[in-house]
Amino acid sequence: MTDLVQKVGKMINEKNHGDKMKARAIADFSAGDTVGVYVRVKEGEKERVQLYRGIVIKIQGKGQTRSFTVRKVSSGIGVERTFPFTSPSLDRVELVSQGKVRRSKLYYLRNLRGKAASVESELYSGAEKEETAAPTKQ
Repeated sequence: MTDLVQKVGKMINEKNHGDKMKARAIADFSAGDTVGVYVRVKEGEKERVQLYRGIVIKIQGKGQTRSFTVRKVSSGIGVERTFPFTSPSLDRVELVSQGKVRRSKLYYLRNLRGKAASVESELYSGAEKEETAAPTKQ
C-alpha cells in the first residue's frame, strides 16, 4: 500500500513540476558566462519583465534547490543577485556570451575593479558554429 502511495505522489509531483518548467526558457550556462535574466516584477496590480544582465559567479545546489548568482556593476557599485532555477519570478534566461574561466566559483571578481574584473569571453550566436578547415600545403 505504501508503495502505491509513493508512486502516486511522485507522479503528481512530476506532473506539477513539468507544467511549471515548460513555460520557462532557461539557457544552458556555466560560471563565467554573461547572461540576461528576465525577471517578473509586480508593482501594485501591474506586472512587467525587467532585464538583469551580468556575469554568473556561481551555480550551487542540485535538484529543486539549485540556484545561480549573477553579478553586475551598476553606477560603480557591484550588485549580486541569487536566482533559484525553480523561481516563479524568472521569465527566461538568455546566454549573451560564454566566458573562459578555470573556476566554478568566481568570488575573486568581487575584489577586482574596472577592466580587471572582466572575463575573457566570446559572443554566443545561439547556434553551434561550424568550423571550416583551412587548406593545408602539401
